[in-house]
Amino acid sequence: MNDLIKLIDTKKLGTYKENVSFKILTSYKTGGVARLVVYPFAVNDLITILKFIKKKKLKYKVFGNGSNILASDQTFDGVIIKLSNLNAINIDEGNVEVEAGYNFAVLSNMMSKKGYWGLEFGGGIPANVGGAVYMNAGAYLQAVSDVLVKVDFLDSDYNIKTLGVKDLNYSYRHSIFMEKDWIILKAYFKLKKGEKEEIMDLVCDRKQRRMASQPLEYPSAGSVFRNPEGMYAGKLIEDCNLKGYNYGGAEISSKHANFIINKDGATSSDILYLMNLAKDKVKEKYGVELYREQELFNWEK
Repeated sequence: MNDLIKLIDTKKLGTYKENVSFKILTSYKTGGVARLVVYPFAVNDLITILKFIKKKKLKYKVFGNGSNILASDQTFDGVIIKLSNLNAINIDEGNVEVEAGYNFAVLSNMMSKKGYWGLEFGGGIPANVGGAVYMNAGAYLQAVSDVLVKVDFLDSDYNIKTLGVKDLNYSYRHSIFMEKDWIILKAYFKLKKGEKEEIMDLVCDRKQRRMASQPLEYPSAGSVFRNPEGMYAGKLIEDCNLKGYNYGGAEISSKHANFIINKDGATSSDILYLMNLAKDKVKEKYGVELYREQELFNWEK
């Protein structure tokens, strides 16, 4: 790890922090400590860092906003790479080129205010662009793949490649990036011009509905489980009498049963316990398998 720090300092590849808590790096505000967090300045710096990590056989993980990850309570003896500095954006009417580190909710709200349809669903999604593209983030029956044109990414050999949306294996909360060791660099969106007032009325209405129905006052990572086809995960969990159920400092939200919240100093293990409990109870009562939207990181297999 010290060799990597020396390389970053010597070649001015970015900034870094040592021994960073996942309580800072994730929206659950739980978890252990990452030995090193690196913020590359540019794509070429990222490539140099990745090649060094591979040469030294260090463990690593590319992180976005940490808004869809449950990190374990253990120390991660590896490198977290954050692409916060890759945040350039270019807007040409409804054509948007934006790097992976740009905040997705900010992008969504900005384009809505400019009077463009297509990203208005994303105002409440606390991801960066890379994370939203990675998981095909969506809401209100809309998703990233509906307005995405193509993506620039680093392949497994650190070559910059581009693929169109039809080649990215998109489906509900899924993309090819979940199957490959690729890193998203830039996304290209095409949006439709509309009436600004109409778009903003919809955005404001949805914001009010989110505030009324979701436990936004507590740390969480949004919806825990994907909705089974024709069903709602939250309703299934609620019908198992788990709404408001507490374990340690975590709770299956009394406001929305498909949210698990860090109510009072929860550990990641507390949250995982409730995830597994909800999954098991729904399977037992309805024979329905729930699948997590959220990623487990640094847990023993």
